[in-house]
Amino acid sequence: MTATDTQTMSTPTVHSESDANEGRLAAKILVTVLFAVIGWGLSIATWGIPGLYIPALAMVPVMMVILLLISRG
Repeated sequence: MTATDTQTMSTPTVHSESDANEGRLAAKILVTVLFAVIGWGLSIATWGIPGLYIPALAMVPVMMVILLLISRG
């Protein structure tokens, strides 16, 4: 190992506050998606096939609004 290798390895990595905020936002999104999938799984376990397709059917108008918002910029 040369002196520059040891110097590079011993330099602490500085993370900015925006990186930390971005990580928290990503964690919140992932937890929300995880709870939605768990909830959907519980509805399938409780009500069977209707628990599978009724939440998907209910999301159709929501997705249409989201697509309209995306297309308008």
